[in-house]
Amino acid sequence: MTKIDTENDAVRIRELRSDETALLEAFVYEAIFIPAGVEKPSRDIIYLPELRLYYENFGCGKADCCVAAEVNQRVIGAAWSRIMNDYGHVDDKIPSLAIAIYEDYRGKGIGTRLMRRLLELLKEKGCKQASLSVQKENYAVNMYRKLGFEVVRETDEEYIMIRKL
Repeated sequence: MTKIDTENDAVRIRELRSDETALLEAFVYEAIFIPAGVEKPSRDIIYLPELRLYYENFGCGKADCCVAAEVNQRVIGAAWSRIMNDYGHVDDKIPSLAIAIYEDYRGKGIGTRLMRRLLELLKEKGCKQASLSVQKENYAVNMYRKLGFEVVRETDEEYIMIRKL
């Protein structure tokens, strides 16, 4: 993977095209939070039913929406939503969000830009709220709080967060 200097190489945020939805399989794997000292799971994990629902038949649901981060005409990250019974599920009217960025591009503000644009699109579609699940150890918790997400439920390991749109 080529490293970039995001200040010199333009990062473009755009909607994911319908012919690119297969990329979501790879991004589901990238979205898995791996705590320090824990070995990454096999890539086959994305075929488990609880992870397939993030990408199978994407684009068919009313809240299916995805934005991509692109550098030098290559998609390096994505944030997407759909109404699904996933880890961040609150109810059948609130879309759940997912986000993933290739490791070399993390910590450069790209995730914040992706999330802001996705939230704008959901608001334009008439959604009133969005939810997500995040492990408490995940550094992204701070980004979600800065974006206005609030904890509505928690387990020993995770926060379920909601943001009003």
